[in-house]
Amino acid sequence: MIEQSSIETLKQRIDIVDVIGSYLELKRSGANFKAVCPFHNDTTPSLHVSPSKQIYHCFACGAGGDAIKFVMEYEKLTYPEAIERIALISNFSLTYASNDAERKPDKKLLEQLNLFFTQNLDKNPEAVSYLQQRGIGQSSIEKFEIGYAPLSYVTLNFLKQRFFTSKEAIEAGVIGINDNGNEYARFIERITFPICSQSGKIVGFGGRTITNHPSKYVNSPQSKIFNKSRLLYGYHLARESIIKNKKIIICEGYLDVVMLHQAGFNEAVATLGTALTNDHLPLLTRGEPKVILSYDGDNAGVEAAFKAAKLLSSHNIEGGVVLFSGDMDPADMVQKGILDKLNAFYNNPKEFVEFCLEHILTKYNLRDAHEKQKALEEAVAYLRTLSGTLAYSYVGMLSSMLNVKSNFIVLGTRKPLKRGAIENNFEDILELSIIKTLLLKPDLVDMTLDIIDASMFKVHTEELSLLLDGQKEHPSLRKLLVLDNVEVYEENELINALTPFLIAFYREEIEKIKKISSLSFEKKSFLFRKIWDIIERLKKGELVHYESFSTF
Repeated sequence: MIEQSSIETLKQRIDIVDVIGSYLELKRSGANFKAVCPFHNDTTPSLHVSPSKQIYHCFACGAGGDAIKFVMEYEKLTYPEAIERIALISNFSLTYASNDAERKPDKKLLEQLNLFFTQNLDKNPEAVSYLQQRGIGQSSIEKFEIGYAPLSYVTLNFLKQRFFTSKEAIEAGVIGINDNGNEYARFIERITFPICSQSGKIVGFGGRTITNHPSKYVNSPQSKIFNKSRLLYGYHLARESIIKNKKIIICEGYLDVVMLHQAGFNEAVATLGTALTNDHLPLLTRGEPKVILSYDGDNAGVEAAFKAAKLLSSHNIEGGVVLFSGDMDPADMVQKGILDKLNAFYNNPKEFVEFCLEHILTKYNLRDAHEKQKALEEAVAYLRTLSGTLAYSYVGMLSSMLNVKSNFIVLGTRKPLKRGAIENNFEDILELSIIKTLLLKPDLVDMTLDIIDASMFKVHTEELSLLLDGQKEHPSLRKLLVLDNVEVYEENELINALTPFLIAFYREEIEKIKKISSLSFEKKSFLFRKIWDIIERLKKGELVHYESFSTF
């Protein structure tokens, strides 16, 4: 069991922007951040994250809460599991009750095994020779903590000697069970590359064979702590340079990253044997760097670059593509000292949209009218995935590529809002400011309720009623905390805001009374005098206690 004091310390240290930003692509919007909500079929950034209030709220589906609630809902975890996941993201060491004998596999096991692998490297001349032949220097070996995994039984014995159970090793992704029910180490006679979270915590390994095994590379399996679709190899080492230089280089392999760092390209990272996906976007957009795709020029590399370029450009991410032809990859160029040419490549990548358009057109025989039409349709379909301004800026380029007039390229427009959408979302800022003030300053509630009633509110009667009922976690109230344009009043500011609010209310009551035909002249005259007296007292700065007209 996690000690409560440890949980409270974690809560004080975590930043909801960092936590949610490790899952979603966040974009700054004033004092807050926005993202596409993962809890419903969202098409626009409806989810708002408030760093000052440390909460999130979706204005479309109502989902919201703190960082722990987000992780619980997003990953379908229990509360303790979410606490452990956030601790991992934040590189925070939790403490457990003394009677809790369960060792956490995502903590010391991987760290100890990594140390075992790194110490074992020097004992294997063949592995050291391979790294030297690839041009990897000792400083890079130490920086990336490159190691060597021995025969299976050696690793198994090491884990047993350290008193790690089979269950812990399996959960950590370093041991598997074969068809005969026997245990085996997942990394056997391979050069090892520890894979870390963005905070630098080891969450898994990559292994490269030096024995001509059919599987050239293997990675840790998916687990609670290892999700290859959300990780980038070397990101924890590249993060500072990425943010400083506003650039990130995406490679295809571990050795490319190691060698690029060795040559001073410290913004290099790599995907883990998987295509670039939406899950990578939170890392790629942190600091808003220019993204450079550094892929092989073979068919597989070109297709991977095309899919990644489409994804990134559709999210309005700037960058371009660099393809390496022949047998020369970035690691080879570094080893051979061709750094000026490599630097020129990265400084002049082919921009995403241009690359995608060229790739689309290469699939068709443009001399054939029907093929040309298909090429036009696919290219236009792609441009429509981009933001309006960006898409239209490439109409001329596509026109030139296809040798057709630009007026043949019709991108269309975004669907307009449904009639009434704006009216249905109307909000009275004054009413919301009053409610938000009472929500954050409960000591002002009694004074305020002496002079107003929920019936006075035209738009947000429900929110005021929820506040008075104590339902502070209700989505309608929670969203107030992330609205930048709704201010919180001091006591004197609240009184100054309430005065014209009340005067306007009582004047409207006079107009309503005039239209009530069932009231006698005497009764109307009495009510008029009563209400005008209230208005005059309000004008003089007096706070008048509310009284229902039904009691007059």
